Amino acid sequence: MKHVFIIGSRGLPAKYGGFETFVEELVKHQKNKNIKYHVACQSENSDFGAPNEHFDYLGADCFVIKVPKIGPARVIAYDILAINNALEQCEKEQIEQPIFYILGNTIGGFISHYAKKIHKAGGKLFVNPDGLEWKRTKWAPTVRKYLKFAERKMVRHADLIISDNQGILDYLRREYGAVKSEVIAYGTEKISSDLTESKTLVKYKISDYFLIVGRFVPENNYELLIRSFMASETTKDLVIITNYEGNAFYDELRAKTGFDKDSRIKFVGTVYDQNELRYIREHACVYLHGHEVGGTNPGLLEALWSTPVNLVLGVNFNRTTASDSVIYFDKENLTSFLSKAENLTAVEQQDLHKRAQTIVEERYTWELICAQYESLFVKF
Repeated sequence: MKHVFIIGSRGLPAKYGGFETFVEELVKHQKNKNIKYHVACQSENSDFGAPNEHFDYLGADCFVIKVPKIGPARVIAYDILAINNALEQCEKEQIEQPIFYILGNTIGGFISHYAKKIHKAGGKLFVNPDGLEWKRTKWAPTVRKYLKFAERKMVRHADLIISDNQGILDYLRREYGAVKSEVIAYGTEKISSDLTESKTLVKYKISDYFLIVGRFVPENNYELLIRSFMASETTKDLVIITNYEGNAFYDELRAKTGFDKDSRIKFVGTVYDQNELRYIREHACVYLHGHEVGGTNPGLLEALWSTPVNLVLGVNFNRTTASDSVIYFDKENLTSFLSKAENLTAVEQQDLHKRAQTIVEERYTWELICAQYESLFVKF
């Protein structure tokens, strides 16, 4: 039996996207019964277990960690407590050659000590660095400096780096030289909406629209997308689905761009119903993707499956993900590409969508992604 301890997500069942959804899909699609997953769960996100307890979820052994409320440092404390808990379990149950799969680089500044403990227990340390977290402008300069340091330490001490995008691996090799790594992408579902209308679109009286979906942070280039759209001559609306309420960035953008004076710009908040969100994606004229920090972005994968025409910032991560199935823009020419994307013929739209869905089927289904992980885990 190969035991894999997954550390760094909030836990199961998944209540968030990103790492939480990945872990849920990994255990849900498990085929190899010779693998046992052990998943660390934060106590405040656990529906089933109290601190220090274990519970079963889809066959995974979930262990609950109570994390002290010590501000931003609690994410580091969570990883440390989870590693120590897992090591104690390995010793108690005489688990041999465990794999510790750490999601994210947060603990990197302290990883040397814990890598030694893992190796002493006969284990291997795998790390998924996620995107380039240190580049995110939401972090204060001191935090970004620490995250860059943590990234370097994780690369140095990991037995294997698992990148979810070739662009991430290319960056790591440019930055740190030879890196022992595998590339296994993020996954997505091949699901269509069964709705006949969207309550959100009805509420805001929207029928013909461009679409943006994503976290409301500067590195997703909201200012560029909004300015470029405002400069366009389209009569369509721009629907923006994001967590803008109470966000200072919203007021900053409004002051910079004056988007509140353009009746086409529609901030509609967050849509939590995934069925409705699929409907909105499917009926968009064009999906705009301005993300430039990260790897294989889940939102882009969902757009490839659901939206016929996708207009995507042409950075390496996005090109690696979407290949030739989207229209790429750079920061200087988005307005002209909005017109190009809007005026594609039906045949051109169908061709792009067919290519996009083929890419999803060949590279990004959860069944494929989870099978790749199982093959990797049993090799070690």
